[in-house]
Amino acid sequence: MTALHRKLGRLIGATLPDGRVVNVDMADGVVTSVSPATGVTGVGEDDLDLTGFLLLPAPAEPHAHLDKALSWDEIAPPMGDLGRAIDSWRAHSRTMTTESIAARATAALRTMLQAGTTAVRTHVDLLPGPEPLRGVEALTGLRDQVRHLVDLQIVALAAPDTPDATVHAALDLGVDLVGGAPHLAPDPLRDLDRLLAIAHERQVGTDIHTDENLTHEPTLGHYARRVRDWPAGRIRSAGHCVRQGTQSPQELAPTIEAVREAGIGVISLPVTNLYLQGWDHPVSTPRGLTALRAFLDAGVLVAGGADNLRDPFNPMGRGDALETASLLITAGHLTLDEAYDAVSTGARAVLGLPPAGAETGRAADFLAVRGANLAEVVAAAPAERRVIHRGVLVASSSVVHRSAF
Repeated sequence: MTALHRKLGRLIGATLPDGRVVNVDMADGVVTSVSPATGVTGVGEDDLDLTGFLLLPAPAEPHAHLDKALSWDEIAPPMGDLGRAIDSWRAHSRTMTTESIAARATAALRTMLQAGTTAVRTHVDLLPGPEPLRGVEALTGLRDQVRHLVDLQIVALAAPDTPDATVHAALDLGVDLVGGAPHLAPDPLRDLDRLLAIAHERQVGTDIHTDENLTHEPTLGHYARRVRDWPAGRIRSAGHCVRQGTQSPQELAPTIEAVREAGIGVISLPVTNLYLQGWDHPVSTPRGLTALRAFLDAGVLVAGGADNLRDPFNPMGRGDALETASLLITAGHLTLDEAYDAVSTGARAVLGLPPAGAETGRAADFLAVRGANLAEVVAAAPAERRVIHRGVLVASSSVVHRSAF
């Protein structure tokens, strides 16, 4: 192992969000003990000195599009709403090769890992044209290459015109979950039922782009009722859920209860939805976020993700979960703790992964950031970081600052 990929036995002198300064012992990718730090008297070769660092559960990205990532410059799309983004992407996607998709996806995933994300769920388009599985081949190959560095899940993103046979072929190649965007179909509920039927037949979970609009008839309640009796442990999650953020409490209440009973994880995606939604509302522009407070207060599992990274659906993004957490606070009015929980513990739960962090028995996946407390770290997003996956140091960033005063 190199210095940037080495197994650690102990983290020394780390500050936790509650202010405690601790040592964390790890073995076999799991935290074995957390004890008060009594000062660094010697750092062994399997130790990592985190004096001056805030130690956090590592973020997870519950909704990415690695096949689209970093394509903004090469496509040069018009800025605009979801429809314009889809049109420009589909036109360009016919020209892409498996190799070009893999190169951009690799660069994006490296950026996310360096920022602290140790688990990612990415959707992959089943592309138009004669070779619909180019993206699937690129991302399953990438997953094989990085499985010792990051947990990568892949969702087959079926368009309304994608044949069922293509979805099955993607699953045969190793895609983990069935996904799609039924709200874009002429008959949304019919398309949703089609996707759920494929997932049920193949005994896999689903992650559906759900109600990514401000005014259309909602589909989330139907989704919840259809998967309520699925076996426990089979993943079912809903990304975006923008329409729910425009509904009154009375309209939303039955959907919230159905979602809670079905165990659906709701994934809010502020970076992209704040960009895509509301272009036709120049006055009092809607925020384009889901009903975060209502879902949280009802006990629904809520996660936060970044969605797109510098592609036709969003020209911005840093691949940094702290950016997502900041927007969940600024635009979503979550507390600091709720926002970071959404991009870490909540996001890992949506992915079906065990909780991580500085508690005995938890997964030894950590993000250590130079800073004193959670408010400072989320606000400033310091670049000096250490990233640990299953007890192994997988990324490290150092910073030099100079100024005239």
